[in-house]
This record gives sequence, C-alpha cells and structure tokens, in this order.
Amino acid sequence: MARLTIMTIVLSSLVGLSASIAERLEPVPIPATKQRVGDAQKGYTYLVTGDYVRGGLPPFIFNLSPKEPVYLDREGRNKKLPHSFTAVTAPNGEPLVAPNCLQCHAQVFEDKLYIGLGNSAIDFSSSAPRPATTAIGMLEGVLKTTAPKQYEASHPFLEVTRTISPGLVAEVRGVNLAMRLTALLVAHRDPFTLRWQKEATMPVPDGAIPSDTPPWWLLKKKNAMFYNGFGRGDFGRFLMASNLLTTSDSSEAAAVDRHMPDLLAYLYSIEPPKYPKEIDAHLAGEGKLVFEKKCSSCHGKYGDKEEYPNLLIPQPIIGTDSMLHKSNQAAPQFVNWFNNSWFTQGDHPARLEPFDGYIAPPLDGIWITAPYLHNGSVPTLEALLNSKLRPRYWSRNFDKPEYDYERIGWKHAVHDAPQKKAYNTDIAGYGNYGHNFGDRLTDVERKAVLEYLKTL
Repeated sequence: MARLTIMTIVLSSLVGLSASIAERLEPVPIPATKQRVGDAQKGYTYLVTGDYVRGGLPPFIFNLSPKEPVYLDREGRNKKLPHSFTAVTAPNGEPLVAPNCLQCHAQVFEDKLYIGLGNSAIDFSSSAPRPATTAIGMLEGVLKTTAPKQYEASHPFLEVTRTISPGLVAEVRGVNLAMRLTALLVAHRDPFTLRWQKEATMPVPDGAIPSDTPPWWLLKKKNAMFYNGFGRGDFGRFLMASNLLTTSDSSEAAAVDRHMPDLLAYLYSIEPPKYPKEIDAHLAGEGKLVFEKKCSSCHGKYGDKEEYPNLLIPQPIIGTDSMLHKSNQAAPQFVNWFNNSWFTQGDHPARLEPFDGYIAPPLDGIWITAPYLHNGSVPTLEALLNSKLRPRYWSRNFDKPEYDYERIGWKHAVHDAPQKKAYNTDIAGYGNYGHNFGDRLTDVERKAVLEYLKTL
C-alpha cells in the first residue's frame, strides 16, 4: 500500500511536471494595453525638429565633415543637416547639433529615405568612426580656451559620449546595440531623478548583444515592444528612451513625455512601402493559402480580414539565438532599475516583463526589412524559409548596396572562413539558427510563400 502511494505521488508529480513543460511550450498571448492618443502631424514635426535629445556638438563640427545628401524638407537651422541630426538650443542659449531617432529608425533605400525602416547600415563596429576619448579630450581643450560657452553647452553630451563609447562596439556593421546603449546609460542614471552620475551604480556585463531594428510601422499591431515582447504598458515611455542620452533630470523627461502621444500617433500612421517589382498574382495566391494554413497562427492574416495574435513564442519552439532574451535574466539589475524608476510613475506607466523567447512579429513590408531574424543574421527571405541556404560567414557592400529582388534581401558574398568585416554566425548572439518552420515546406510551397510575402 505504501509502495502504491509512493508510486502514485511520483506519477502525479511527473504528470504535473509534464503539464508544466507543455505549458511552457505553448505560445503566450500578450494582452493589449490602452495607449495615449495624439496628433500624427505634430508627432512628425517633433520627430524631425524636436529637442528630445537636448545635448550635442557645436555646429562647426558638422561643417568640417563630408556633406551628406539631405532627404528631409526642413527649414531654418535644420535645412542642410542630414536627416539623423537636429539643431537644438542648449540651456545657456548656444546652438548645438544633436542626434535624433532617425539614426536608427530610418534608412535610405535605393536613394529614397524611408522613415520607420530600421537602419540596417548603422555602424557600431570597431572600424566605425567614433568620437574616441582622445578626440573628445582634444575638442574639450579647444572649446575651453576658444569658446567657453560652447564648451559649457557641449559638456553634458561629451561626458556621456566619453563614458559609453568604449562599451558600444559590435562585431560587425549593420546590427543595432540599443539594449547595450540603454544599459550603459541607466547604469549612470538615478532611477527617480534621472540625473547623470559620473560613476556607474550597477555592473554592466561585458559584451554587446546585437539586434536588428524592427520597422516602426509594425507597432500599430503590437501589444508589446521589442523582440522579446517585454516592453509593456505605455509605449510612449519607451519611445522617449533616447532622452536618457542628455536629460538633465526627470522634469525635462516629463516635458519630452508630453509629446509622446503625438509621436506614437505618427508611428501608427506609417504604412510599409509596396513591393516595387512585378508580382506573379497566381503564384502569390497559392502562397497565401499555404501561409494561412502553416504560418498565420503565429504571424497573423493579411488583407481584408486582418488578424494578428500577438504571441510570444517560447525558446524551445522558436530555437533562435537566445542571448538577447536571456540577457534579462543574466543582468536583472536593469529590469529592476526600470521597473522601479520614473518610467513606471504617473498615469501612464510602463514596465518590463522578461520572457524566455521572442514575439512572432507582423510581416507587413517584410520584403524591405532584410536582413532577417532578431539579430539580422540571415541576409535574404529565401534563406529564412530554407535554413540550408543560410550562410555561415557573409558580407555585403555598404558603400554600394544592392537588393536582390529574386531572393528578397541583400546581395552578399559568402565566405568559407571568418573575415574581418563579415557577419560571423559562430559568435554568441550572432547565430543564424532556429525558426526552421520553412524547412517543412516543399520547394513549390516555399516559392509560392515567398511570392505571397512580397504582397504584404
């Protein structure tokens, strides 16, 4: 009898354990959160001319740089500036030029600027030109002696840049280090006052985990932000994160926050660009049937009756490089900082809810969003749907980029061994494995789905 009881307990425990494992292997729906409502036109104006980053460098620095094409129709001090910079005024009245959101969230594609398209040409690699510590020191010395008011105006930005630049280095060009940047900034910010502190108050792990930059136009469908879906609550509080670069304190942050409903309204108004080449309508129709049968349960349906399920996919299911979502558990101090900070206060709080996996994103405009996977490790959509085609080491020409409209993605060179400037999928965080669902399709089905995805 005792043996039977023990066996019953053991079996019951195993059943419970199996149920627990099964539960973890089920996609997890993300509930919707009411967002603030604003004016899209005001949001656009604030995006391209606003002073949400209030620190920068004196304008004469930009006169020394090679001229870049101007894609935005702006007036006044912004007229001749590249789209990724904005003219602002420092608290002491001096003019400055500050980086803006379009550094990461806009890309020139075939000589046209697409606001909201993630900048897959951004360069955080060790070969990128960056304001090194010595260069910053030299500039400060010049400004102190020749233009003390400009030095006073530029000092906060120079101080932050000197502190974080050494830790903002990626293995390859094209990936974004937004999470690393945020970690470096909050390590030096008081969570309540948001004031800068010269010494870090929490440890920052070594290494920078890469990510691709998702397009803004997907946000209107999503109930959570970021690839791991851990940005919950008010989206505006996350959109204003760039203000942490130079904010003086929480009162300045609050002034920026008041513009976030307008900015979100503008982001919601952005539509993905249409595929510009000819599409085989019959083949695309066949692909739609395959897609809706085998892909839509995670990525949703498109067309007249659109559906998007907002699902988090657990790591054992998705199987992609896990370093991005695991970083939340490996360095919980940053999640704790945010969830006990100014950003969680007031009538429109935000919070972070880590998850071991990634969100299955909407696919609107997917044709133009190469490279693929959350870390930008797969150069074409064709290779995303057929893992055997994914190159281990590959590189593309950033000076003269060419798009492959047949395979949908960037034309690239494949290498037999690691190269200095090539994407190396052997590096932790840069893996191109997982999301092998396309491998289950036949060649005919895969070709049809690829044609259908051009229509989204």
